Amino acid sequence: MTASQETAGSGAQMLTALVRLRGALQAAELPLDAPGVEEQRGSRSELVDQLEDYVIPRVMTVEAPLLVVVGGSTGAGKSTLVNSLVGRRVTEPGLLRPTTRSPVLVHHPADAAWFGQDRLLPDLRRVEHPTNDHDALQLVAADSIPPGLAILDAPDVDSVEEPNRVLAAQLLAAADMWLFVTSAARYADQVPWEHLKAAAQRSAAVAIVLDRTAADAVQTVSTHLARMLASRGLKDSPLFIVHEGPIDADGLLPADHVADIRAWLASLAVDPGARDGVVRQTLEGAIRSITRNTHPVADAVAGQVVELDALRSDVATAYDDAAAALATSSGDGTLLQGEVLARWEDFVGTGELLRSLEDKVGWLRERVVNAVKGKPQQAERVMVAIESGLENLILQESESTAAAIAARWRDRPAGAGVLAGSPELDRASRELRRTAERAVREWQQDVTELVRSAGAGQRTARFLAYGVQGLAVALMVTALDQSSTEPSSAAGRRLLEAVFGAGPATELVARARDTLEYRLGDLLEVERQRWTAVLDALPVNPDAAAQLRQAARRVDDVRFARAARSGEGAE
Repeated sequence: MTASQETAGSGAQMLTALVRLRGALQAAELPLDAPGVEEQRGSRSELVDQLEDYVIPRVMTVEAPLLVVVGGSTGAGKSTLVNSLVGRRVTEPGLLRPTTRSPVLVHHPADAAWFGQDRLLPDLRRVEHPTNDHDALQLVAADSIPPGLAILDAPDVDSVEEPNRVLAAQLLAAADMWLFVTSAARYADQVPWEHLKAAAQRSAAVAIVLDRTAADAVQTVSTHLARMLASRGLKDSPLFIVHEGPIDADGLLPADHVADIRAWLASLAVDPGARDGVVRQTLEGAIRSITRNTHPVADAVAGQVVELDALRSDVATAYDDAAAALATSSGDGTLLQGEVLARWEDFVGTGELLRSLEDKVGWLRERVVNAVKGKPQQAERVMVAIESGLENLILQESESTAAAIAARWRDRPAGAGVLAGSPELDRASRELRRTAERAVREWQQDVTELVRSAGAGQRTARFLAYGVQGLAVALMVTALDQSSTEPSSAAGRRLLEAVFGAGPATELVARARDTLEYRLGDLLEVERQRWTAVLDALPVNPDAAAQLRQAARRVDDVRFARAARSGEGAE
């Protein structure tokens, strides 16, 4: 394998690894609010942007012209400097602040093909005229720019308009070299230095222009600026001084004021080794920075899984508790009060029935028949009262459960964020009353059918024909108070035992309880699913963190292997 083939193979491996890393980052969403997550959301977005805007296009076209992005503080004279370097007005200086316009990229006519829509900064639409569209990139061909070099005039990094600041950061991250323009009045401003610090951390190539500085201030300001650069890891960055001078009618500085910068840029363009050195320094630094910064994003993604599990646990615990509470309150006699108790006693005549049952005489069944036969209206009233009582119990438990989960979630930033996007989640569903009514009626039908089936083989067929509803009511009352310590529920159990026998009666009560708890469980499950559906819809992938780390390690593996083949170390 020749050296060129080996280099091409290494480039293909790196491109594949970078594309996979981009895909892993795009898939690693951070929808849940958590401490520090906003920073990692921003970092993830920046990593994807840098891969798409610069790293992947540059790896695909390493021979493309050197892109120098001219950036800096508001009023530093960037556009004037760009026009002066080109030798004609190609970008309009902003007389009013903030200047709102698209960035301008100036290149040699022979290099136009390198800056098509599918190349550098693919999200920016290409235009050939000035525009205020932040999503456009104005291309200007100029013979005065040597082949192999392109200069891009970026918005102010400290613009008062956020879109300008965002675009400036995006363009700087896409630069092979940043030509940082400042002035004697602005060189110590904090915002530009934050960008310079980021450039130093990823080993990006940076050159500094101290623009339009009075002769008597050059020594003092340049010395202080040089110390600031050295203390921030930029001591090797070239520093150019543009002396204060007149601006001609075309808005250009005197040619000799920018001659050093123009000559230095031209030397980079015509010297393949120097040009490649700048590109490689910035590209390698960007790749190294991306893989390093991927791991905190992966940690944040893993934290999303933990947060999601905690929210799921809150829901599961609350509805498990609700199921237990409903099972208890629907079986401990709580419902046999008020309206239900009054209607039951009207129906059965509790005291008289108990005395009859305690006599234990042979004609007991006939007296039971007389107690319940011919009272279908009273039986229906008991069933209506039971239905209403159960419905209210279900609604109250569901409302309190929803409120309890909402309170727990509001104590968690992640849960509070989810609730903010689902404003009706903190109470029972609007459909619950209707579905609870249907479920209770279906349970009452289940109980009635149990009685009918149990009595199908009884010799007292005539009694069952007339008393199924009455016995069903007795079974419901008994199922709602399994303790049977109160006279009202004791009457129901003794009635069932008198008709069916003790063993069958116990089995009937157990089956009635089972069907009730099953239907209550179904209702709660529907309510639970309202919460889990919201959580399920969140784009939290439990495998995303591992996939991110694996993709970053693959990029590092290719990078280290390439450094080893070239005999250089890789940080």
